[in-house]
Amino acid sequence: MTTNPLPAALFESLLLKLVAVLELTQRPEGTVTPQAKQAVLQATNDFKSALNQAKELAANLPGGELLIEDQVEVIQMLTALRDRKRNQLAEFSARVLVSSSTSGAGHRMEIDSMASTPFHEH
Repeated sequence: MTTNPLPAALFESLLLKLVAVLELTQRPEGTVTPQAKQAVLQATNDFKSALNQAKELAANLPGGELLIEDQVEVIQMLTALRDRKRNQLAEFSARVLVSSSTSGAGHRMEIDSMASTPFHEH
């Protein structure tokens, strides 16, 4: 089972962690007390840690090492390959339909029953 390379919960938590930091720093009493300073420090460290983890995950996505121009080139190549395969399938389908319609009602095949039975020596 493959794991999601970008867990949504991590990215969703970034906003909540940032809001927690802002709420703690914007309190009317400020960050004067040691407890308030500790809470701000903890919230800030949680945010930084989650942000660094998100950056690392995003930087390690497959294909992320390609430049935009290279990504566009790969996409164009894959699109051309897809279109070529679709055309081949359409041509093959058309051949099969033409072939089955020409060998249909007007033509009968003879079946050699001797050729289809196994050889038995008597």
